[in-house]
Amino acid sequence: MSKSIWPDGDQTAELLVGAREGDSVAVDQLLDRHRESLRRLVGMRLDRRIAGRVDVSDVVQEVLAEASRRLHTYLADPAMAFHLWIRQIAKDRIIDAHRRHRVSAKRSVDREQGLVAAGPVDQSTIELAAQLCDGQLTPAAAATQRELALHVQDAIAQLEEKDRDIILMRHYEQLSNQEIAAALGLTEPAASMRYLRALKKLRKLLDGVTDPSEEP
Repeated sequence: MSKSIWPDGDQTAELLVGAREGDSVAVDQLLDRHRESLRRLVGMRLDRRIAGRVDVSDVVQEVLAEASRRLHTYLADPAMAFHLWIRQIAKDRIIDAHRRHRVSAKRSVDREQGLVAAGPVDQSTIELAAQLCDGQLTPAAAATQRELALHVQDAIAQLEEKDRDIILMRHYEQLSNQEIAAALGLTEPAASMRYLRALKKLRKLLDGVTDPSEEP
């Protein structure tokens, strides 16, 4: 099972204590230990059509700079876990990048935040493919694993934004249902229901149904 892309919460909690006490070293360490997680998040969600024009590292640096500016406000009233707070800043920056780089007058890229397909297939995709394809990946050749995983990846990109978002949160960021509910401002039962509906739509796409939005 893939691990969460976000760092362990215990050390984060210790650094947050130091940050509240005005320890600048703790602040720097707190932000730096989330840098790689942010890089993975931005790389995952940045639209493939603007990825060549927007540097992931630049977006991450903007996120860290904004988080540093806003950290005092967060520490005064931490309404959610730190990694959920900083990922929201990252998501807002990604949306801003999409809005600045429209590829056509008819369709803006901020509505198509598909997975970047280039490079090796992520282990999370292979695991999700195995879950959705009823064990077809076991046993399976590496080439078959990659083919099915790419099929799943393409299907995720076709989902509506809210469905794609919760699939990515659950399977790629490895967030718990409780964390997803907090990030989306939903109750835990509502978050669970949204995930199950998104998964059902994804299965329909994989089964060749062209309009997964039919599901209420």
